[in-house]
Amino acid sequence: MIFTEKAAPKKISREEKESLRRKTNQESLSAAVDTLENINANYSYKINRNSKSRIHELLDLLKNNDQNLSLSIRVANAISILDNMSQDRRIESHIRTMLWQVVSHLEGIRE
Repeated sequence: MIFTEKAAPKKISREEKESLRRKTNQESLSAAVDTLENINANYSYKINRNSKSRIHELLDLLKNNDQNLSLSIRVANAISILDNMSQDRRIESHIRTMLWQVVSHLEGIRE
């Protein structure tokens, strides 16, 4: 019988962790923005004027790279807006599900 040693897991440096976290945040943010743009482009005729303006507001908020507002604050504000939108009874169920999907993407973002 041949015994092999198990390789010890490589220790990840702080810089690598930070880089991985930034990459994951950007992927989650990109997925959320893509879903909102999809709703805006393909379902805008099914949502009311107030919801359309809210989606534009969300897109501006999430795409804004203003240094005065951290990513965490922008995400928290966006989740709050999405929560209010998802409670609107006039929004169709499949659009509401897409909004929840955006919230799910945003909740994964950490700073």
